[in-house]
Amino acid sequence: MIQCKDCEFCEMGPGGKRTFKCDPFTNIKEPECIAKWQLIRLDMLLASYQGMLKWYGRLAPLQDKIIQFMQREINELDEADQWKLDDEEQKDEEEDI
Repeated sequence: MIQCKDCEFCEMGPGGKRTFKCDPFTNIKEPECIAKWQLIRLDMLLASYQGMLKWYGRLAPLQDKIIQFMQREINELDEADQWKLDDEEQKDEEEDI
């Protein structure tokens, strides 16, 4: 089996970072390359998911503040419109008598 470091589709960058130019649909040399390619993609997917979780962690306090503000505004609107409901209830009670 050919090691990735010996393959023509693998380039070693500065700091030992590998860049793979292989494509499983066109230029795979050995069957094991597909398994390696899948592992690399899963690792990339995991890294992006962890990055997304970090952003959600940063946004959580802001979301909490926004929700509290909106709840306060809704409660204030309900209190401001309470006089309308009180008048309607009094009219209904007068009509029942």
